[in-house]
Amino acid sequence: MNFLGHLFFSNNDTELMYANIYGDFVKGRDLSNYPLKIQKGIRLHRKIDDYIDHHPVVVELIHHLYKSLPKVAGIAVDLYFDHLLARQWDSYSNIPLENFIQKFEEHNVNRADYSKEEFWVVIEKMKEGEWLKHTSSEYGLTKSSNGVARMISFPNVLHNAPSVFKENEDIIKLTFKEFMLDAIPFFENYFKEN
Repeated sequence: MNFLGHLFFSNNDTELMYANIYGDFVKGRDLSNYPLKIQKGIRLHRKIDDYIDHHPVVVELIHHLYKSLPKVAGIAVDLYFDHLLARQWDSYSNIPLENFIQKFEEHNVNRADYSKEEFWVVIEKMKEGEWLKHTSSEYGLTKSSNGVARMISFPNVLHNAPSVFKENEDIIKLTFKEFMLDAIPFFENYFKEN
């Protein structure tokens, strides 16, 4: 999942949400230089990525989309799932999406704990461009697809993701629903154990 999915699976803990997103910017196994909360967020980020990458219905969907989106079908699925989560937010959360986003964006974060400048560049762009607010719209899916396409280091067709979504909307929606039915209890248990 992309940004919204990672925030959603952060157990309504705003500080953990930032630490979770920070996981996108941290490499390696040794996390001992980071405060415990950030270590927890990085581990959660990696657990979410691993869970979605290996979930059987997601793997099947990626294979289905691979011909249309070679090498980037998995990335497209992350964007699609964020898009559907935003569109169907009220089915998964009793906190209105607008309030959820506002709480995240207005949270006072200790910048000194998050030393990687590229993290802050993304956070600032996310807020200024209202990425989370636009996640549910076709405009948002197009913007995120084009933005991520530019960041990928090899030639790709991720800019086609919105049209591929329209062509495969039924199967993508069904896969998302099946995934969420498994993922929600999985991460509820994850937080009980961690």
